[in-house]
Amino acid sequence: MTPILQVKDLRVSFRQDGKLTEAVRGVSFSVARGETVALVGESGSGKSVSALSTVQLLGDSATVSGSVTYDGQEMVGADERQLRKVRGNDISFIFQEPMTSLNPLHTIEKQLGEALALHQGVLGGTAKRRIIDLLNKVGIRDAESRLGAYPHQLSGGQRQRVMIAMALANKPDVLVADEPTTALDVTIQAQILDLLAELKQSEGMGLLFITHDLSIVRRIADRVCVMKAGEIVEEGPTAALFANPQHDYTRKLLAAEPSGRPTPVPEGAAELVSARDLKVWFPIQRGLLKRTVGHVKAVNPMSLSVRAGETLGIVGESGSGKTTLALALMRLISSEGELSFQGKDLRQGTTRDLRRLRKDMQIVFQDPFGSLSPRMTCQQIIAEGLSIHEVDQHRDPRELVADVMVEVGLDPAAMDRYPHEFSGGQRQRIAIARAMVLRPKLVVLDEPTSALDMTVQVQIVDLLRDLQARHGLAYLFISHDLNVVRAMSHEILVMKAGEVVERGPSEEVFRAPKAAYTQSLLSAVTGRI
Repeated sequence: MTPILQVKDLRVSFRQDGKLTEAVRGVSFSVARGETVALVGESGSGKSVSALSTVQLLGDSATVSGSVTYDGQEMVGADERQLRKVRGNDISFIFQEPMTSLNPLHTIEKQLGEALALHQGVLGGTAKRRIIDLLNKVGIRDAESRLGAYPHQLSGGQRQRVMIAMALANKPDVLVADEPTTALDVTIQAQILDLLAELKQSEGMGLLFITHDLSIVRRIADRVCVMKAGEIVEEGPTAALFANPQHDYTRKLLAAEPSGRPTPVPEGAAELVSARDLKVWFPIQRGLLKRTVGHVKAVNPMSLSVRAGETLGIVGESGSGKTTLALALMRLISSEGELSFQGKDLRQGTTRDLRRLRKDMQIVFQDPFGSLSPRMTCQQIIAEGLSIHEVDQHRDPRELVADVMVEVGLDPAAMDRYPHEFSGGQRQRIAIARAMVLRPKLVVLDEPTSALDMTVQVQIVDLLRDLQARHGLAYLFISHDLNVVRAMSHEILVMKAGEVVERGPSEEVFRAPKAAYTQSLLSAVTGRI
């Protein structure tokens, strides 16, 4: 096949604070019409930089050399006018997080119309008809009624479909998809991958797919280029590379899948947290007097319990009520029903009584960078709870921080660094250390691995299981990654639209799911379960 996009000996360096850092070192690959080529590697391997270099989107601090040709035209060193004609028209991009890529102040119609007006001069009624056709093509139901919607009024999957429609608006020859499914639920992820494959064939595009998830690559790619430290260390047809990887790093990536099972719950383990007929409904208020006209039924009445040393995995799509349920169990939002922790009724007692229990109930969030203060050092972040809850006041806080840093696999010598000086995996370890330093009984883990590379995911899962076995911790583990949920959980609770549709022992649910919704979740997983 004749390449529509050809990259040869691409080198990219960035100058910062007088230093030159080489991000891409001699990368070569090509993409033909109707072909999907995957760039695979961990964060910092140079995948996105290589893709952005195709149309010179790297900014003034970047120095680019080598050759990038689109349909015979050289892009490296091309003038801005030529690049502007190619960008978004012949080579289009879909990015990882559509909420930050779409303008929150403009409607969907306006944003899609802008792409058509800039590159094709299509305006008015013609543009509107084309926009509706595009939205229908990418699977937006009742497309005409969604034209006036703003990004925040759409679900994550719908926003990603709008991004795809925008990328397809000018019928590009090459579509670059940069981690387009990372933040999506498994069922939505499967739909987006199927949609991209279908559009690639129907439109005759070349697809450059960037990801760190090899299970997605196996499903969608024709050829794979594995990147490490700015270089392609191995490439070849997908089936051959998966069947017989040659490079050690490729083998490491293929093996980087959470496996094993949690330590069994000890016999006679005490019940730690329990709920009976727990309900969370949010009132919908309208009018000047804010009259309640209905409710958002986030969690319908349900009952559950978690024992010391046990992990309850909570799965379901976005908006199913997973996080709301966890916050209600910790009394961080209002709810109805019976709720107890360590045998104490959480509905009774004073605010001070509840504050005393907070030390024993901790949360680790999905985005470690967003949950850590950029103005505090690692030591200050981890030690903050010690003074609030008056824990081990007779010991030097730096000693306590050093001990917990060692326990979570961090070097105590780095405790005076700031969050931006750590990798994503290290930042998540800091977030875990912040919770563990208080020696809690219950930890809520809200999508703690979804923003991490596969190899780092494995490390974090192993760390969490080790901490649980060592300290008898109870976990509420919320995730849409069913491979991780299976590796972590003793019991599974499957939620949909605020209802529990299935629950039971983890292995039983994965081996023989009873509910149709659970079956659809499992069938949508692109990796091995």
